[in-house]
Amino acid sequence: MQNFEKLGVFYLGKEYDPAAGATKDNLILYDARDLTTHALLVGMTGSGKTGLATALIEEAAIDGIPAVLIDPKGDLGNLLLQFPNLEPGDFRPWVDETEAARQGLSPEQFAAKTAAAWKNGLAAWGQDASRIRRLKETVDLAVYTPGNTAGRPLQILRSFAAPPDTIAQDTSARRDRILSAVSGLLGLTGLAADPVQSREHILLSNIFDRAWREGRHLDIAGIIQEIQKPPFDKVGVFDLEAFYPAKERLGLAMSLNNLLASPGFSAWLEGEPLDVQRLLFTPEGKPRVTVLFLAHLAEAERMFFVTLLLNELLAWMRTQSGTSSLRALLYMDEIYGYFPPSANPPSKTPMLTLLKQARAFGLGVVLSTQNPVDLDYKGLANCGTWFIGRLQTERDKLRVMDGLEGAAASVGGGFDRAQTERLLAALSSRVFLMRNVHEQAPVVFQSRWALSYLRGPLTLAQIQRLAAARAAAPAAPPAPAPTPPAPTPVARSRPMLPPDLPEFFRRPRQPADTLLYKPNVVATCKLHFVDAKAGVDTWVAQTYLAPLSDDGREALWEEAERTGDLKAELDRQPAASA
Repeated sequence: MQNFEKLGVFYLGKEYDPAAGATKDNLILYDARDLTTHALLVGMTGSGKTGLATALIEEAAIDGIPAVLIDPKGDLGNLLLQFPNLEPGDFRPWVDETEAARQGLSPEQFAAKTAAAWKNGLAAWGQDASRIRRLKETVDLAVYTPGNTAGRPLQILRSFAAPPDTIAQDTSARRDRILSAVSGLLGLTGLAADPVQSREHILLSNIFDRAWREGRHLDIAGIIQEIQKPPFDKVGVFDLEAFYPAKERLGLAMSLNNLLASPGFSAWLEGEPLDVQRLLFTPEGKPRVTVLFLAHLAEAERMFFVTLLLNELLAWMRTQSGTSSLRALLYMDEIYGYFPPSANPPSKTPMLTLLKQARAFGLGVVLSTQNPVDLDYKGLANCGTWFIGRLQTERDKLRVMDGLEGAAASVGGGFDRAQTERLLAALSSRVFLMRNVHEQAPVVFQSRWALSYLRGPLTLAQIQRLAAARAAAPAAPPAPAPTPPAPTPVARSRPMLPPDLPEFFRRPRQPADTLLYKPNVVATCKLHFVDAKAGVDTWVAQTYLAPLSDDGREALWEEAERTGDLKAELDRQPAASA
């Protein structure tokens, strides 16, 4: 058998003879560098698409290539079900007891049968438990559950942070990032806003653009503040109040505030930051395969999160040096609805940008779907490798062939439509047609046996069990240290004020790394002194700055500070270091 353990070679399966209905001796050894031109995986339910995707990810992991996996359906959590000992007891907690009963077996008997099937399946494909062990030792496996604490939670505030200079100074990149962020945020509130016609979208885009050009970070509380009191007076040539009056802006602010105040949204504010570097590597630098489990989210929430993630990947990518090698992998298990041919959902722009630009940075993008009709095949022409499994309808086959023909034409290659149609008609479960622009001709192959136990979609409860089992044992507690005095409570965001109450920020006298603002009330008065006998007729202007009581209900005028004219010291927006 050919050596499939060489670095940079992905063992995907064996060549397959459709006429004979059997595999050949030739192994399918896929060049990892070919993934930098991206891949598309298409196949109906039961085609073996998940198994092939799992094999591809496993091969990358064995080579130490990190991956971010977007899992809308729950199938990719199976990658964490790796049992090097192949013992029935390892499989027992994860077998389907309903299926066991259907076969007339106890769960223990079914687990033993499954363990034997996995051991024999691996051996039939020239693999053994040592490959599973090697995979587990090479990468860290993690599962995150955005908006939920069953797995590792992710908080999203970082995603509204000012982008790095490489994006902030690139007008086109900044505009695309703003478009996706605003569309995703409004979609989460249930508002499908047009970027050109919607006042809500235009206002928020201007708020994001002003903040990011100034290097200011945003969070949802800050966005609500700026909706009520935008840091600008005009939108285009119109005065702000004519374009979007304050009373009507309050409705948009209330929609976002309701989102922020909802009990379910609090989980989006907990956990690790959405940091691509942390998704790809552990703090110690070990490559990581990260599963982003989204099956529990509503459709709008999934779109919101996927859009933010793709933008974070773009920002991370642009900080990397160029390379022709495969540096990292992005896999999305179902792109239906995220990359349509005519509509423009928030996810489409960053996805298309990745397909066009990620190659230069060594980021391979693999997209998968069981719905091949409603896809933007013009955009998918950027995919250099197509893996096509069994398709359900003639319409599906025709649509895929149209896409293949367009992809071949985009690189100046030929396309034999009649031959492709014959090959597609002969595909069965786990058998795929691979068309790779880096190879002379398409090839039909059967995918290898997966190292991971493919038990089907996982539930949140099973994800929670997996996460608990993988959590590191807590370190011994350090010796107790003296307890420092409790710090003064500090709000993480600006307090909400009525829209008609003016708000100003006093400019610091000296620059500082961190600023803490405290609320004060400003009183300006004019005193008129008149004494006809003495010939006095004078006006005196005085300004006082009074702190608030602890409960914020009253101004402490007896502690007021008399100041000069404050106008030159006041700004409409806080300093970036606050």
